[in-house]
Amino acid sequence: MAKNQKPSVEKIVKKVNKEIEKTASQIEKLINDAIKQFDSLQNQIQDPVKKLLREIDDLREREIKRFNDELDRRLGEFQELQDTVMERLGIASKKAEPAAAKKSVKKSATKASGGAKKKPAAAKSTAKKPAGKAAKTVNKNDLTLVKGIGPATAKKMQDLGISTIDQIANPSAADKDKLQAFSKMKGFSEWSSEAKKLL
Repeated sequence: MAKNQKPSVEKIVKKVNKEIEKTASQIEKLINDAIKQFDSLQNQIQDPVKKLLREIDDLREREIKRFNDELDRRLGEFQELQDTVMERLGIASKKAEPAAAKKSVKKSATKASGGAKKKPAAAKSTAKKPAGKAAKTVNKNDLTLVKGIGPATAKKMQDLGISTIDQIANPSAADKDKLQAFSKMKGFSEWSSEAKKLL
């Protein structure tokens, strides 16, 4: 009896093992199919989403660039307006003073004798003193003093390492490369000459 029972138990165990293997392979196949379907579905979703995100990024960059360009343009116009107002209020009158002094000097020179001709020279020296003082008071770190450079542009330039008017007036090779980032801006070609006027 024991010998007959032993083979039957082994058969049952083998049969169970086969069923388990069969079931395991079926489950594995189902899992692989599910993974393939998931990957396919993920690709179908990801591609349009990636495309949409790229379009959103492009649109955002275009809008930011357009906004910055418009801001720089407005700031440039404001700077020009400010320069015009300053010229009318104070700077123009300072420039006119030496001219008026020269006229008065010429008149006094024609009326006075040879000994009195020394006074015009004194008048010229006094007329030059305010200009010398004005040159000393120029803040070389204030890039907005250069005509055409507004606060926003000055901030961008400082971020790139352009922090003084000297670097704009007499740029090194490295500074020239940095300044090329602003080459498309209005009045860029005049910045160097405008900066030299301030030095």
